[in-house]
Amino acid sequence: MILENKVAFITGARRGIGRAIALKYAECGANCVLLARSAPEELAAEIKALGRRALPLAVDVSDADAVDAAVKQVMQEWGRIDILVNNAGIAQDSLIIRMKLQQWQEVLDVNLSGAFYCTKAVARVMLKAESGRIINITSVVGQMGNAGQANYAASKAGLIGFTKSVAKELGSRSITCNAIAPGFITTDMTADMSEEAKAALLGNIPLGQLGEPQDVAAVALFLAGPGARYITGQVLNVDGGLVM
Repeated sequence: MILENKVAFITGARRGIGRAIALKYAECGANCVLLARSAPEELAAEIKALGRRALPLAVDVSDADAVDAAVKQVMQEWGRIDILVNNAGIAQDSLIIRMKLQQWQEVLDVNLSGAFYCTKAVARVMLKAESGRIINITSVVGQMGNAGQANYAASKAGLIGFTKSVAKELGSRSITCNAIAPGFITTDMTADMSEEAKAALLGNIPLGQLGEPQDVAAVALFLAGPGARYITGQVLNVDGGLVM
């Protein structure tokens, strides 16, 4: 129970990687604040069944005022936030010459600006406590690029630079900030890939298989736990060896 009585603030918690992280944290003792565009009530019920507290909130992380209100509510009701996981993300793929300005802006607003809004709000809490763990979910696409994903790649690459800057700003107050870069994980984002595309992709992954959300959750648990006390500003790839 390495996260006993810690409070984790997790965005994009309804499904996929966010859901897996929330359940892993709860299994290890944390109480979870669950953010998604529609409140993840079912996940909250699962966490409560594990004997932990859960607070499901309907929040669009691209709305700075809504994020601030959520943090204020958590502090009023629970009085602390120990872990922030910036996981909320969207993709709107298109070749760059066809990409609409709205597609570019919406992806940047959620994936990058959303992480900024949440980090800014939660950092105030962590600075007062002089402790905290911030974990940003980026992507290998932010390191290697991907045709048809200029907006997504830019947002995830930006998140890597953001991670390193936050680590340098907050480190003196015992707050760490690290990023996890998943490769291709079996989530809704990969479910629509054709079998041919999957086969071609697997040929470039040394481990020869897609990852599972639980693989990312295990690393998120490590970064939130005592074993990562002296790790900050790092990007940990969970990609089967796709990027080396």
